[in-house]
Amino acid sequence: MTETTETTETAGADGQDVPVIEFRAVGLTYPGPPPVAALKPCELAVHRGEFITVVGPSGSGKSTFLNVAGLLDAPTGGTYLLDGIDTAALRDGERTALRGRRIGFVFQSFHLLPHRSATENVMLSMVYSAVPRAERRARARTALERVGLAHRAEALPGRLSGGERQRVAIARALAGRPSLLLCDEPTGNLDSDNAGSVLDLLGELHASGMTIVVITHDAEVAERGERTVTIRDGVLSEPAREGRT
Repeated sequence: MTETTETTETAGADGQDVPVIEFRAVGLTYPGPPPVAALKPCELAVHRGEFITVVGPSGSGKSTFLNVAGLLDAPTGGTYLLDGIDTAALRDGERTALRGRRIGFVFQSFHLLPHRSATENVMLSMVYSAVPRAERRARARTALERVGLAHRAEALPGRLSGGERQRVAIARALAGRPSLLLCDEPTGNLDSDNAGSVLDLLGELHASGMTIVVITHDAEVAERGERTVTIRDGVLSEPAREGRT
């Protein structure tokens, strides 16, 4: 599948934007014995510009949801459309390329290389893309400016606070210009002040039009989203609401 095909599939025949994430009876069962239905068949649509939070207790299926939504695992049932693209129709290399272009990941652990500057850490996210080195540096600087760290661009991770390190990780996720920011417990390693700062940043990114999905067990974090999806025992559900269904 070519990049041209992918980018033209973000609008439906009626001219309406298709969801960034669309699950149609998507489920994932790990083989046994006995088989484990980690994510039971579910429906979900995340529209462009939405900020949703996914909550549930430990072992509920949040990690499985993350892996499926992030194209790290393929569902064993149903259809997953990412930006209107049927991910089941892609070969492994195409799935990897699509993930790299369309999804930015932010994890609980920052995963920064300690002996590389903030700019270099952000640049590393584009090493395996077709972006030339000079442009990678320019994109990295732009992403760091976007998260409020232009003045710390050459600092090593060891000289940054936890909140600043997470902002570098967010900049790294943004540098590839994804359509989806997928965050797994992004404040889990932060104190309350730094956690608030990171959540404020996610709010600002959402206000600028970014589509954000945050997976969390923290009720205060969950409240930052405009709607919340719950996973329990592999069952995904959300409260009934007016508007989109």
